[in-house]
Amino acid sequence: QVVRWRPGLATGKLTIERVYLITSLDVFDATPAELATWIRGHWGIENLHHVRDRTFREDDSKVRTGTLPRTMASLRNPAISLFRQNGETNIAAALRRTSRDYHRPLSALGLT
Repeated sequence: QVVRWRPGLATGKLTIERVYLITSLDVFDATPAELATWIRGHWGIENLHHVRDRTFREDDSKVRTGTLPRTMASLRNPAISLFRQNGETNIAAALRRTSRDYHRPLSALGLT
């Protein structure tokens, strides 16, 4: 069981969440520090999926057949990574700013 405490972004109200994790290891095979590291690593992956779903609305996409869903994800991932590498914390705002000027994506890639 992991208990998470965090303030809500909009309200500041404290939220307490309990999540249960499943592993094939017994209590003697993993230290609490190792489990915490694995949990944080999982959230790194979930953060990418959260951005793809919230910013690119990936779950609402009608693209569902063949290799096209994987292709679209493969195009979105480097875009997100490039924005983060350039210090952007709000990917949606970075996309809006970049879309207003066709030179910005090229300069972000170092092509101009």
